[in-house]
Amino acid sequence: MADFAQLRTTMVDTQVRPSDVTKYTVIDALLSVPREAFVPSGQRAAAYVDGCVPLGVERVVLDARTLAKMLDALDVQKDDLVLDVGAGLGYSSAVVAHMAEVVIAVEDDTDRAAEAQSNFNEQGVDNAIVHCGPLSEGAVAHGPYDVILVQGGVQQLPDELMGQLKDGGRICALFVEGALGIARIGYKLDGKVNWRFAFNASAPVMPDFEKHRAFEL
Repeated sequence: MADFAQLRTTMVDTQVRPSDVTKYTVIDALLSVPREAFVPSGQRAAAYVDGCVPLGVERVVLDARTLAKMLDALDVQKDDLVLDVGAGLGYSSAVVAHMAEVVIAVEDDTDRAAEAQSNFNEQGVDNAIVHCGPLSEGAVAHGPYDVILVQGGVQQLPDELMGQLKDGGRICALFVEGALGIARIGYKLDGKVNWRFAFNASAPVMPDFEKHRAFEL
């Protein structure tokens, strides 16, 4: 039987710490949350590999390095309300729940949403709530949010989702153009989001976050 606790420590020591992730809260959360409990049961042996874990068409559990660097850049605080878009089976939300006050986990697949809620219950994550609905619509009823985190590649972000970020809030998304992926942090000031480069990474572009091409004759 795999020693998941040791694999979790190895993941942090070999994938996260060497990637300039230094915030104690991020390291502690990654060491505390059993990643194997939040991936499909048939893939638990691969939960700690250096890469994304597939969930379905164009959906993944982001690799530990990418998630950790996103959280490090976002500087999540204990009193933050966080929107986690594309939460899958709940891993990212469980990690963020160690750092924030409340996490709203958005998932559009009803089976994944139900499994995520079950995973939260089994793991004692009592400050994360699953909202089942279109990812591009976020969860307006629970917002506005201090932090928005998007769990996959995007080509564009819907206005409806961006409108749920508080003034003074932060958002992190992985913008993908061709084979290139760039994680950017957005800061909302006076109603406008200003973006800055964070790091390079890659992930599939999630459905509803593709860039719509103009009709051409």
